[in-house]
Amino acid sequence: MAMAPGSRCLLLLLLLLLLDVLGAPALGDPGPLEDVVIDRYYIPKICLREAQMGDFIRYHYNGTFKDGKKFDSSYDRGATVAGVVGVGRLITGMDRGLQGMCVNERRHLIVPPHLGYGSIGVAGLIPPDATLYFDVVMLDIWNKNDKLQITTLSKPELCNRTVENSDFVRYHYNGTLLDGTPFDSSYSKGSTYDTYVGTGWLIKGMDQGLLGMCAGEKRSIIIPPFLAYGEKGYGTVIPPQASLVFSVLLVDFHNPKDGVFLEHLEVPESCKRRAVTGDFVRYHYNGTLMDGTLFDSSYSRNQTYNTYIGKGYIIPGMDQGLQGVCMGEQRRVVIPPHLAYGENGAGDKIPGSAVLIFDVHIIDFHNPEDPVEIETVFRPEGCNVTTRHRDFVRYHYNCSLLDGTRLFSSHDYEKPQEVTLGANKVIEGLNSGLLDMCAGERRVLIIPPHLGHGESGARGVPGSAVLRFEVELVSMEEGVPEGYLFIWHGEPPANLYEQMDLNKDGEIPADEFSTFIKTQVAEGKGRLMPSSDPEKVIADMFQNQDRNQDGKITPNELKLKSDEDQEKIHEEL
Repeated sequence: MAMAPGSRCLLLLLLLLLLDVLGAPALGDPGPLEDVVIDRYYIPKICLREAQMGDFIRYHYNGTFKDGKKFDSSYDRGATVAGVVGVGRLITGMDRGLQGMCVNERRHLIVPPHLGYGSIGVAGLIPPDATLYFDVVMLDIWNKNDKLQITTLSKPELCNRTVENSDFVRYHYNGTLLDGTPFDSSYSKGSTYDTYVGTGWLIKGMDQGLLGMCAGEKRSIIIPPFLAYGEKGYGTVIPPQASLVFSVLLVDFHNPKDGVFLEHLEVPESCKRRAVTGDFVRYHYNGTLMDGTLFDSSYSRNQTYNTYIGKGYIIPGMDQGLQGVCMGEQRRVVIPPHLAYGENGAGDKIPGSAVLIFDVHIIDFHNPEDPVEIETVFRPEGCNVTTRHRDFVRYHYNCSLLDGTRLFSSHDYEKPQEVTLGANKVIEGLNSGLLDMCAGERRVLIIPPHLGHGESGARGVPGSAVLRFEVELVSMEEGVPEGYLFIWHGEPPANLYEQMDLNKDGEIPADEFSTFIKTQVAEGKGRLMPSSDPEKVIADMFQNQDRNQDGKITPNELKLKSDEDQEKIHEEL
């Protein structure tokens, strides 16, 4: 039969009165304890491990009596307590109360006398039959059978190589105790930690924990004390018997025996020639550290890097890395520090002992001994007459760099380019490439800079650039010797002045001079220097003969160039 709620309350009140008469303990007093009372008043969200019998532990505590009076504290001594749990080295109550704790867990423990110091107590410190109250925080747990705990936090997709013993590594780290207390960080120092692996320079756990890492990889490495600083700890920051947690980012690594590593990213199908020692190379590059940090780029300056290779003008690794490149090739050159900037680095962008990665694009290269390279694309049949020195030629051309960058073209204008070969009106390489051509012939000319625009370049032409010309000879006219404006096909008339003086008035004005010369050309007795403006050539001839510039030529003024040259020889003699 069910009891009414009012009846239950009355019965409870009578029971309480009876207990008070009999002298029973009041509410809130637990009476004599049979076992340790454990209050887990803070449990971390993540508990990777609980203290088990036989584990080594480190913890802090405050010890008080029921009235709150303190009898002992590890905090007051400034040192944690380390020991083995569950093997009788602690009072029984503490042994039981610590088992099952997580790192950073906090507990209130109430230890009855028979599980503490019993009826004897501790002279001058803990009276007999004292109940003890402990406030404990667990800081570290480990076991002698523990191994290194490695967790990969992130790893690059491409990993061609991993750390091995005797490698030299550069890494950043944050170091904490197992409870999260930081003790050291390379980031706070603003520089990586640089050392050899597997040669005793590091604690054993770190030596092992770095093995197999890729550049750019991040790891969490938990190291038990016997693989770290053991019973002695380290200074004031790492207590004795402390497990260490390192969050590591491997920046780069190399081996002192490493050479230059080459990766051919793109090689042109046609590679007629490869660069060798003594060649002058123009190339673009991006320079990065192994973690991808950009330290330099020719692209940012919009200018190629130009240098000789194999002669010590650049770091040894790049000297080696550019050997054998093709024009247009894209190549990755990985250079260990002993072939780059060594332990000292360079400036504020290349740290000491840094591995360097150069992604290079070869624009062109040449040798100072190179001639003009001529490729005949088309030559008409029955080609009997070819261009010679001093000939006047008309030609079309397209000019570009070897990477295909278009520079100039005669097709942008209304008519072909005109020039007298050997008159120093075009670059030397183009002049050479136009010799011995037939009208209608087409050629490709590769002109090295020393036969082009040299180290300084020209408007629109970079310094030290190799040029590519596609040329087509449209027409040519036989030229005259250097210094001549007109030559006779045979012997000149014996009475030249009289024949030139058409109206026989004893003087030759410009119009008579012009008429006479044109007649000689028309009759095939002589020829003018080829030009797009014959009238100007005749005007220059007249001006040369009109020595006093009075507008007419007298008998004393008229002289053939051959006679003038002979007079100069006599004067020199």
